[in-house]
Amino acid sequence: MKKYNIKADKRLGQHFLIDSRPLLSMIEAAQLSPEDEVLEIGPGLGVLTLELGTRAKRVVAVEKDRQLIPVLDDLTRDFKNICILEEDVLKLDLEKMSESLFGGRFKVIANLPYYITNPIIMKIIENRNMVTLAVLMVQKEVAQRLTACPGKKDYGILSIAVKLYADVNMICTIGRESFLPPPKVESAVVRLTLRQEPRVQLKDESFFFKVVEAAFGERRKTIKNSLKSRLALAGTDLDIIDKALEAAGIDALRRGETLSIEEYARLAEELQRHMS
Repeated sequence: MKKYNIKADKRLGQHFLIDSRPLLSMIEAAQLSPEDEVLEIGPGLGVLTLELGTRAKRVVAVEKDRQLIPVLDDLTRDFKNICILEEDVLKLDLEKMSESLFGGRFKVIANLPYYITNPIIMKIIENRNMVTLAVLMVQKEVAQRLTACPGKKDYGILSIAVKLYADVNMICTIGRESFLPPPKVESAVVRLTLRQEPRVQLKDESFFFKVVEAAFGERRKTIKNSLKSRLALAGTDLDIIDKALEAAGIDALRRGETLSIEEYARLAEELQRHMS
């Protein structure tokens, strides 16, 4: 940072990793082979990029901060297998990028800025036909939501949305002192192993998520009351919710955070069946 006169940009949520231990944990979790191709999001000062360059067939590092591009180009100049892209990953067409820069499916490794963590995770899930595995450094609180099971306080919409299409593992936690400047919160590394087919078969994924969102809309209420308050069922009788819960074998007095993905799938199917 002194050499290139670089300061962390608060607007971009930059916290540069200065500890090699979590970096090595990320690499190990990615299970890299010499034939793997990797998309790195937010390479920062290139510490992880250089390690990936010695292990993977190809590395495409996407960096939004213009001031870091010449630094990354300089640091990786001896690597023929590393490509630095100045792009906003949220605006990047991963399919086009894959066709032009990768030979097939690829892995994602990223130290994610906290303020765009959720949209990037959902973009990875949506592009699961191209992404085999993702190793992500995120805020510890987000990692707890991603790995939470039904009945836990961290279990919610994000837990369900990700686990529907990925197996999630917590790899390690990382203290504030591992970054410069130190963030206000702790971080963690998670691994998402993408699934091509959802964990449960859904007739209507859009309606499934409407039910999930309604159920978590008022966490202190029972599933029955939360759905009656939040689920917009145009032109239908609210008794349908009682009937659907009974048909799905779900106690109407349970709370939304206690239901598994499988139970939500049954409930959504029964609601639609009773509405038709």
